Amino acid sequence: MNPETPSALPGVVLVVDDAPETLGLLCDALSQEGYTVLVARSAAEAWQRFEMAVPDAVLLDCVMPGEDGFALCRRIKAEPSWAHVPVIFMTGLSETEQIVQGFASGGVDYVVKPLKVPEVLARLATHVHNAQVGRLAREAVDVVGMGIVLVDRQGRVAWRSPQAARWLAEALGPAGSADAVWRDWLSEAVAQGSSARPMPGGGELQAQYLGRAGLGEAMLALRTVAETSTQQRLRDAALTPRETEVLAWLAKGKTNRDIADILGMSPRTVNKHLEHIFEKLGVETRAAAAAIVSSSLPPTPPHA
Repeated sequence: MNPETPSALPGVVLVVDDAPETLGLLCDALSQEGYTVLVARSAAEAWQRFEMAVPDAVLLDCVMPGEDGFALCRRIKAEPSWAHVPVIFMTGLSETEQIVQGFASGGVDYVVKPLKVPEVLARLATHVHNAQVGRLAREAVDVVGMGIVLVDRQGRVAWRSPQAARWLAEALGPAGSADAVWRDWLSEAVAQGSSARPMPGGGELQAQYLGRAGLGEAMLALRTVAETSTQQRLRDAALTPRETEVLAWLAKGKTNRDIADILGMSPRTVNKHLEHIFEKLGVETRAAAAAIVSSSLPPTPPHA
């Protein structure tokens, strides 16, 4: 391997070109350097390769039958989980307009045909190395116990760290099937400054808005907060929705008659609910029950 090639290499490279001679030339050269090579002869085939395995870099022909390389690059960059992949254009077009179009569509570099293989390998190694370093830097945020999410102007997830992706999937559902749920909750956190969602195993996932990042994206920090002993005790008590309402008003200092009026039931029924609540919580008095829930009450029911 070339001694200047970063030690993190080799990686997986997708070559997209409709010219057999170019594919053959690059496949041989890349294989000799230790890269795993994927091949596509059109934009449609390239999209299929991405869906099977995300490469470390793409060598992309600008002009192909059907969808051209510029359009394909824009589509790749629009996918949050693929946007980090560096795209190097291969082009026989040397006009400034085409070069600018390549960079505008998301490309990081270009090489001019006929290809000079040593130049292609040198540029490729540099961009793959830089992408690896950038990815490691982004993933490092997880070490401190937080996940990071970037949300674009439309509320869509532009990027998320691995830990953030795991937490979001656990609390809200997997990406793809729950995209709208992710967008709504993260947009709420941006608008309000913070938001929280319960985690299936107890505790909650909290999102804190940190401000605007590049390109107008909103940055949020995610963290999980463990369930307190009081919250666990309440969850284990398995109160019914009606018992929860009665307990909430009890903790607000309401009498049995007040609770009966608010919830539209008799004081006797309220007393019966309280008997069940005391038994489930393992307490004997109203004060003890109120003390347990004072720091963990849900919002006051909208009956008053």
